[in-house]
Amino acid sequence: MSGITDLDALLQTMEPDLVDGSFVYACVPAEELAGYLFRKPIGMFQEAEGVTLIVPAEAAEGLSASPPMRLITLTVHSSLEAVGLTGAFAAALTREGISANVVAAYHHDHIFVPERDAERALEALRALSRSAREKGEG
Repeated sequence: MSGITDLDALLQTMEPDLVDGSFVYACVPAEELAGYLFRKPIGMFQEAEGVTLIVPAEAAEGLSASPPMRLITLTVHSSLEAVGLTGAFAAALTREGISANVVAAYHHDHIFVPERDAERALEALRALSRSAREKGEG
């Protein structure tokens, strides 16, 4: 299954879910990656400077890491070819002054926001979905 591509359908049916726990971003040398896998990263990305790991905050001891972030998963199965979803939720969060670090996976989009802004971000995303549903009904 390839996921939903229609922006209106995505916005109307997205259910933002605030995942338990806090996460951080850290960068480790690519040639040493195997030695860091015990930290149970939920995401990794290879860059020229090293491998960025997204790990539970409690697993980051001893690493130079970002401030703690919370994870919001949009539980709609969005297609990797969908156009506009990232822009729509980024705009909603921008209006609230909330930074967003987005990871698109096969089934869902995952948004990392500063820990202090998590509840406001969740409400902004819920409001975006409500607004799309109301627009679709009207």
